[in-house]
Amino acid sequence: MRDDVRTLGALVGDVLREQCGDAFFQLVERVRHAAIAGADDELHALIRALPPRDAETLVRAFATYFEVINLAERIHRIRRRRDYLRSASDPQEGSLEATALRLAASGVTPPQVAALLQRLRVEPVFTAHPTEATRRTLLEKEQVIGRLLVERLDPSRTPDEERAALARIREEVTAAWQTDPHPSARPTVMDELENVVFYLTDVIYRIVPPFSEELEQAVRKAYTVEVPARPVLRFGSWVGGDMDGNPNVGAETLRSGLARQRELLLDRYRRESMELSRRLSQSGALTGVSDAVRERVACYSAQFPKTLATIPPRYHDMPYRVLFRLIAARLEATRRDTPDGYAGAHELERDLGMVIASLRAHRGEHAGLFGVQRLLRRVETFGFHLATIDVRQHAHVHRAVLSSLLRDPEWNARTAGDRLVRLRRVLEKGEEPAGSPDADASRTLEVFKAIADCRARFGPDAVGPYIISMTRGTDDVLAVLVLARWAGLARGGHVPLDVAPLFETVADLAAAPAVMRSLLDDPYYRAHLAERGMHQMVMLGYSDSNKDAGIGASRWALHRAQAAVVETTEQSGVDLTFFHGRGGTVSRGGGRITSAILSAPPRSVRGRYRMTEQGEAINAKYGLRGIAMRTLEQTVSAVALATALPHPPDAREPGWTSIMDAIACDSQAAYRSLVYEDPQFVEYFRQATPIDVIQRMEIGSRPASRQSTEPGGEIEQLRAIPWVFAWTQSRHLLPGWYGLGTALDHAVKRHGAAALGEMIREWPFLRALVDDVEMVLATADLTIAARYAGLAGQLGKRYLPLIRAEFERTVGNVLALKQEKALLDSDPALQRSILLRNPYVDPMSLLQIDLLERWRAEGRPDNEVFRALLASVRGIAQGLQSTG
Repeated sequence: MRDDVRTLGALVGDVLREQCGDAFFQLVERVRHAAIAGADDELHALIRALPPRDAETLVRAFATYFEVINLAERIHRIRRRRDYLRSASDPQEGSLEATALRLAASGVTPPQVAALLQRLRVEPVFTAHPTEATRRTLLEKEQVIGRLLVERLDPSRTPDEERAALARIREEVTAAWQTDPHPSARPTVMDELENVVFYLTDVIYRIVPPFSEELEQAVRKAYTVEVPARPVLRFGSWVGGDMDGNPNVGAETLRSGLARQRELLLDRYRRESMELSRRLSQSGALTGVSDAVRERVACYSAQFPKTLATIPPRYHDMPYRVLFRLIAARLEATRRDTPDGYAGAHELERDLGMVIASLRAHRGEHAGLFGVQRLLRRVETFGFHLATIDVRQHAHVHRAVLSSLLRDPEWNARTAGDRLVRLRRVLEKGEEPAGSPDADASRTLEVFKAIADCRARFGPDAVGPYIISMTRGTDDVLAVLVLARWAGLARGGHVPLDVAPLFETVADLAAAPAVMRSLLDDPYYRAHLAERGMHQMVMLGYSDSNKDAGIGASRWALHRAQAAVVETTEQSGVDLTFFHGRGGTVSRGGGRITSAILSAPPRSVRGRYRMTEQGEAINAKYGLRGIAMRTLEQTVSAVALATALPHPPDAREPGWTSIMDAIACDSQAAYRSLVYEDPQFVEYFRQATPIDVIQRMEIGSRPASRQSTEPGGEIEQLRAIPWVFAWTQSRHLLPGWYGLGTALDHAVKRHGAAALGEMIREWPFLRALVDDVEMVLATADLTIAARYAGLAGQLGKRYLPLIRAEFERTVGNVLALKQEKALLDSDPALQRSILLRNPYVDPMSLLQIDLLERWRAEGRPDNEVFRALLASVRGIAQGLQSTG
């Protein structure tokens, strides 16, 4: 890896010298050396009062270094994975093979593994939260550079080939340098779709078949069971369906989003069919072919005579070649929505299954079967919709619409019980709306009509669950069923829609078990569930609970809610799936996904795991095929282990739970006393972070603050993403650790260090929490944060000592509990990466502080200083690999 970093660093240096001149390159080098040496005064002198254009260019220079370093790190991970796959020693930890062997060694029987495989389902859901501020053009260039770096792993390459590869890398880096990274206008929802679809079509589409093959091989090495044909992986998206707080999303974006996904996917299938037509050149007279294939060729020849006329007569005795050319024609007809197209993905699956059966019956296992099976795997996984689009809306919107349609202006002020009685009556008696829909009601009802239209056109799996943000009671769930019925979504008295309540704040998480108990006891809703296979999805929000109460209280509230909801649903005979609303950062539920799954409460995973993937995490985890494979195999492995080998009951756990209750309470009190109960803290936040820049960035279609009818101050109304983004930029990273140090101090005083040490060693929940917090602490830099605090004047002098004291308390407790001398001693690779990165981020942070001071003094205009600030936000995000 060091060789890659040196080579790429030198290449970036050459690009900077060529594009900006030697004098500027020398400035970059002086700044770089001062940062490495920790010479803060020299560093400050070099960058202070730089002209805005030079400041922007300097930030872009360091950001470009980080782009190639980030890629080098990912390539190194691919290199390590390949080394494991080549060696004959034990398989890599977290791999599918290691997991299958561990299950077998632990006594999991073949029937148990077969049952697990039937249930196993992992579904990443990509969201468009505005933290990944990278244009698609630049993502495509990054893909090219990544592929070229992977090709350099081949030891048989000649010097000429190496020179050619480096020249291509330099070409892409130079072209990226000459591409403006700032969007000229705020992205539309469809722009955001193109970003998400990039990963689905350019990376994930390619790795689904090899992932399935790897899973099958891993299972067969340990067991003699058949791996079911149903896909383990599914993919979802919120782009085009997430209406919560985003007036730009609605029925039209749902239709347009799925139409665009289908268009791109059908084009992929068509091109793959044409390639199979080229490869499957068997002569029917020579090898034989099934009657079913010949009949399908005859049928499609009559359906698509123009396509048949383009196939040379010499190919007419090549039935597979002809059939795949005609399949491509039918896929094109599907894309154009003509009557000759496929009615659904199941018809294409049937065609491919027919070819596979014929190849197997006529000695074709090694003459094209592999390619046809790979296409079938993709069709089984992606259907004709590529990714399921979920629909989400805030409960308050539904209440406002019902107030209009029921002609009840006091609807929102009524108790949840009163609203529930009225909604039951509407559903049981089939009442129609009492009033005509206003604009908001029409817009809401149109979404339910779009759901029906999209399922009819794109397939039953095209639209996912309907998620209700800020669910507070059974009435919020029945409200959706009432609106769906009024919009015409019901069929035969049943509303074919999965409704997922979303519990977000700490208070809502605490109330979740009671809400679910009431919901599952409701006769009408139980009848609805019976039509849906008695399956219920519950979504958990990590971001708002953290912003509400801090990391310690948030994580514990999530853990307790899961355990209690599991118990409630089991008593009701309901099959539960949790949908984890995780963000990219630790404070928003990010961190180590394997630890999170393995530390989950007993029976909360049960073979299924659905989670959001957001912001910079998408590029870091799915930006390259090799990394995406590793991400998915680690996640699937963790889900399999958590399901088949749950942690045995521990007699000490009730005592640990009691201690953790107190830790959560103390942590929340310390966090809220600073963030919410001190009225001047919000002003410190506004002055000591670049939140004013972030709120002006044109990087997402969603507003940065909620438009809420609930009481609350500025921090309450601010979304969790810009809240975390701003603290990350200012190097405080406060939401990821604040309050836990005080809580651990109190716990040690009450119970002793030995008891806490035992908890962290023996209890996966506390170990995962402390490991994640440790990673945040190692990334934070209070020396640089102090410089940001200087922007707040007297407020900085007041608050920074409080923040620093809590930081040192938290670091001291983490080191003591983990028996480490320095943060991340237990993860030297991550420790080394952060120690190498942080000094290179410092120049960008100091530049940002200088620019903020100038920009604010000028009245925050849209000028060159603002452009330089935008560059600094993106550069720091690249360097820390973390935003919101």
